[in-house]
Amino acid sequence: MKQVAIIGLGSFGLSVALELTRLGHEVIGVDTDAGHVAALAEHITHAVQADAMDETVVKSLGLRNCDVAVVAIGEDVQASLLISMQLKEAGVPLVIAKAKDNMHALILNKIGVDRVVFPERDMGIRLAHMIGSFTITDFFELTPDIHLIEFLLPQEWQGKTLRDINLRAKSQLTIVAVRRGDSMVPAPGADEVLQSGDLLMAIGSREAVQRFQAKH
Repeated sequence: MKQVAIIGLGSFGLSVALELTRLGHEVIGVDTDAGHVAALAEHITHAVQADAMDETVVKSLGLRNCDVAVVAIGEDVQASLLISMQLKEAGVPLVIAKAKDNMHALILNKIGVDRVVFPERDMGIRLAHMIGSFTITDFFELTPDIHLIEFLLPQEWQGKTLRDINLRAKSQLTIVAVRRGDSMVPAPGADEVLQSGDLLMAIGSREAVQRFQAKH
């Protein structure tokens, strides 16, 4: 379980907060809009009406202790930049910020934000799955019941074949491709030997993906 702060509870922040909560993580939501806070108050760990541009708010809410902070403010560029900078200075290990446009993204990168995203609702859900796992690097909801994930090869699988790990039998997930550096191995065979740094793409049911995430 991770502790995640979501600053800005509009549509993007809302989707990330709800999905992270569904995945079992502790979520602290912060927004200046009382309506946004009230809408989430009963659905996440803690929702607070406050102005995160005030550095005392970052300290009083203990946001520096969070594993991840998502600055889901796009329209108010000044607020986005100031809050992102304060979170980095406070020592939050991973700060992810929503960008309004390319120039906004460029400045966010220059002040040290770890990851910049151009949000849509689907991106919010994908981001929640990436935050919620130490190994998953991307997530796609093909249908409400079928998901595709990309994840970094676990260390204990290095040097083994797909037959050895037997993921389909153990986790009900099917490996559909292996990304190795700049190359791709589509539909790898059972004798494909897995190497350090490989990214595996697997498809399966929503329940199977959730079980896999819980273990990894």
